[in-house]
Amino acid sequence: MSAPRFGFLLNRAQRALQRWVETRPNAWEGISSAQVGLLFFLEAHRDAKIGEIAEALQVAPAAVTNLSKRMQAAGLIERAGDDSDGRATRLRLTTDGERASRQSRRLLDEMNHHLTAGFTAAELAVVARWLEQAATLAGN
Repeated sequence: MSAPRFGFLLNRAQRALQRWVETRPNAWEGISSAQVGLLFFLEAHRDAKIGEIAEALQVAPAAVTNLSKRMQAAGLIERAGDDSDGRATRLRLTTDGERASRQSRRLLDEMNHHLTAGFTAAELAVVARWLEQAATLAGN
């Protein structure tokens, strides 16, 4: 018996998840999945510096700056200077950003419910461990 084609299966699953999300009316409030990641981070880390966000999301600070400018224009976040470091910029959610974050979390909770149905905690732990290992490939 040959080994499962993990790359193929992972790509297929990713496309299916994307289609599932896209079929939910107004699910993401017209925002991208990258923006959802930033919303979730700011929900947990109020007034975060761009550098802190970039490190946590594993992207370049310039990517966070560009993303945050679009999100500020959409009214989802506010940009503010840092009181102790004039060169640093801090980001925080607006009321609309908090609402979009809650709605996005409900969608992801629904998706996770569908994805985990019928699996034991031990099986899900193996899947999570495998996905974490897959995420390290770029560093090898």
